[in-house]
Amino acid sequence: MNRFTIPRDIYFGRESINILKTLKGKKAFIVVGGGSMKRLGFLQQVEENLRQAAMDVMVFEGVEPDPSVETVLRGAEAMVNFEPDWIVALGGGSAIDAAKAMWIFYEHPEVKFDDIKDPFTLPELRTKAKFIGIPSTSGTASEVTAFSVITDYKTEIKYPIADFNITPDIAIVDPELAESMPAKLTAYTGMDALTHAIEAYVAGLHSPFSDPLAMEAIEMVVKNLYNSYKGDSNAREKMHYAQCLAGMAFSNALLGITHSMAHKTGAVFNIPHGCANAIYLPYVIEFNKKTAIDRYAYIAKRLGLEGKNEDELVQSLVSLIKDMNRQMDIPLTLKDYGVKEDDFNAKLKMIAERAVKDACTGANPRSITPEEMENLFEATYYGKNVDF
Repeated sequence: MNRFTIPRDIYFGRESINILKTLKGKKAFIVVGGGSMKRLGFLQQVEENLRQAAMDVMVFEGVEPDPSVETVLRGAEAMVNFEPDWIVALGGGSAIDAAKAMWIFYEHPEVKFDDIKDPFTLPELRTKAKFIGIPSTSGTASEVTAFSVITDYKTEIKYPIADFNITPDIAIVDPELAESMPAKLTAYTGMDALTHAIEAYVAGLHSPFSDPLAMEAIEMVVKNLYNSYKGDSNAREKMHYAQCLAGMAFSNALLGITHSMAHKTGAVFNIPHGCANAIYLPYVIEFNKKTAIDRYAYIAKRLGLEGKNEDELVQSLVSLIKDMNRQMDIPLTLKDYGVKEDDFNAKLKMIAERAVKDACTGANPRSITPEEMENLFEATYYGKNVDF
């Protein structure tokens, strides 16, 4: 038996954030990242809407770009003291991811972080609170997914927490929140969304329910990302919806080794998640085509790319992704990103072993050994063709 899980309600469109005025409850706990949501007035708008719903409101600010275990535990402690019946996560994927993890420890204070690292092992939630995700970036789609990525800075490991229990109850996808994204963030989050959609389309658990969402997201990202990067507001709106579609697809179909590699090198080499995905994705497609060439070729056909056969179509898809990176000044290799060769070689075996053990590796369409993972990392460092 298979399962397909998404939030009960998704509100979208301009001013959809005002649906908060209609919530029923007593207390709302807002989790937010840096200062942009306050500076732009969205945090104040969320607070006011919740107060109009006759709720007491508490704000937890300062979630870092890669939320840490320590931040999660501090937020959970604040939740325990405040006792909210709604948790409202506002901002980029980091704020939403952090709030999801806080939610777990709020509902189950007896649980330790080591207890939740394995996928789909969480205890039941919603005995104390329900969850709302309001994204301000167009990439992670954490507002509709069963995932949360938390970083342990002591070990330099990003842990993807995966469980349908942390799928939000409500997602509010208001494009006005994404209009102020700087160009570089727009590029990184957009390529993250593209990676989500492509990996979901070829993942081991893809289904007739996830495939249409993934394919529509791929087409929308390819059509709109560059214009969104250049600041076009209509394209920004389309990208905000595309990333949400991709999120619903990958939350159920799961992902692959592009994300495994990004998770295990983001903290080690200080690479933003979307940028890492953009670098790795073309090389992973070349590696995976031995077992998923038909699905990659179909993506290329839907995008109108040229190719006389499946192999040529897949190569056109790889070239398209590299061209998109070039257009938005995203490096094509780890070396071009600035990772030092000595540092890379010293940590290669470690990151390869960790990536193979990552939660996303199991759904990759082609199995991979630690030795093959080392070779794949080397290809992405030097820009070599993947022919193994």
